Amino acid sequence: MMQPLLTRLRSQRPDGDIHVLAPAWGAPLLARMAEVAAVIENPFAHGVFDWAGRRALARRVASDGFSAAYVLPNSWKSALIPFLAGIPRRIGYHGEARYVLLNERHRLDESALPRLVDRYAALAGPLEGNTPPPRLSSTPEQQRAARGALGLPETAAPVVFCPGAEYGPAKRWPARHFAALAQKVGAGGTAVWLIGSARDREVGDEIARLADGAALNLCGRTSLEQAIDLIAGARLVVSNDSGLMHVAAALDRPLLALYGSSSPGYTPPLSPRAKVVSLNLDCSPCFKRECPLGHLRCLENLTPEQVLAAIPR
Repeated sequence: MMQPLLTRLRSQRPDGDIHVLAPAWGAPLLARMAEVAAVIENPFAHGVFDWAGRRALARRVASDGFSAAYVLPNSWKSALIPFLAGIPRRIGYHGEARYVLLNERHRLDESALPRLVDRYAALAGPLEGNTPPPRLSSTPEQQRAARGALGLPETAAPVVFCPGAEYGPAKRWPARHFAALAQKVGAGGTAVWLIGSARDREVGDEIARLADGAALNLCGRTSLEQAIDLIAGARLVVSNDSGLMHVAAALDRPLLALYGSSSPGYTPPLSPRAKVVSLNLDCSPCFKRECPLGHLRCLENLTPEQVLAAIPR
C-alpha cells in the first residue's frame, strides 16, 4: 500500500536513499521493492510504549542524517521516533493530535481519496493522474530456488490459493468452497498450491482433506520470500482480501480477489490483471472481524461455480 509513495519520492529525489522503519517480518517484502535502500527494524509490538527503547532507536536514526520522514500510521507513538531523532521534515496526516511531533501535517479528505494507497501517495504532493501501481521483484532463479528448497516439482505453472486473512473470519471464503474449486481447477491435471502463514496451516489442512488430493497445503511451510517467489510463478492466484492478495497484485499475476466484509473501494488489488469477485450484498462491507448478522452470506453464498466462471480464459 505504501510503495507507490516510495515510487513518487524516488522520482522526486533520484539521488536520495529511502530507508523504511518497519517490523522485522516485513523486511523480506521491502527487499523486493526497488526503491528501498535499507530497512530499519521497528522492535516495538503494537501497544508497547517503551520510552527508553524508543529514545535509543531515535538516537540511531539521528546518526544517519535523514532530511525527511514520512509517517504513515496515524498513531501518536509512530511519530515519536522521527521527532526525537530531530529529522527536519516530519510529514504525515494529522492523526492523533500530532501538533508538535509532525511539522508538515496533512488533513485527510476521505471523499477525495477513498483508497488507502492514494492517501499514502498524496503525502508526496498533489496527485496528478493515476497513482503508480506497486511492483515487487522475483527472478526465475529465485522462483526455482524456492521450489527446490521446498521439494516442489518443476511442473507447469500452478494455481495458487491464499485461504488466510489475518483480520478475521468475515474475510475468509469457506474452506469447503476452496476445496470444491481446487477439485474443479485440478481436474485437468493443474497443480493447486495453498500458501499462507503458520496461522493458516489448519484451514489449509482442511482444504487439502476436503479436496481429496487436489490441493497441496504449503501454509506455514514457506518463508515470506518463498511465498513471494511461488506466487510469482503462478498462472492464477485466488485469494481472500489479505496481504498475499496484494503481493499477487504487485507481482502482476492474474488474480481473483474474493471480498466479503471488506471493501475493494478502500483496499483494492492494485493491478489491471486482478478481478474483484463479490456478491455486493446490502450489508457489505461491514468491516467486522465476524459477521454481525451471524450468517456470513457475503462469502457463504459466493459459490465455487461463480468463482470458476470468473477465471480468465
